[in-house]
Amino acid sequence: MGMFDQIKEAMQMRSEAKRIQNEIQKIKAEYSNGGITVIAKGDMTIDKIAITPEAYEEVKAGKPQRFETMLFNVVNGALKKAKDATQAEMQKMMQAGGAGGLFGK
Repeated sequence: MGMFDQIKEAMQMRSEAKRIQNEIQKIKAEYSNGGITVIAKGDMTIDKIAITPEAYEEVKAGKPQRFETMLFNVVNGALKKAKDATQAEMQKMMQAGGAGGLFGK
């Protein structure tokens, strides 16, 4: 393979990686519990946290550790759902040949 072909292949791989990254960023997973809702994105960032007034009652009642534990669990639940959805989407793309030369096809 000549240098031009290698450069062309590298550019195609970069383009495909960018496309996959864009698809992953579109994935959103929501997890709720105890009046707390978290939405995580496929790139493992948090998109939104919503807390109902009822969830704040734990803090008002002098139990901030319980509120922190609930928040911790909901954030981790949302991230796990986002991770699972991302892995499923990646598998789908690889099976469909969407990853092209990126994964040795």
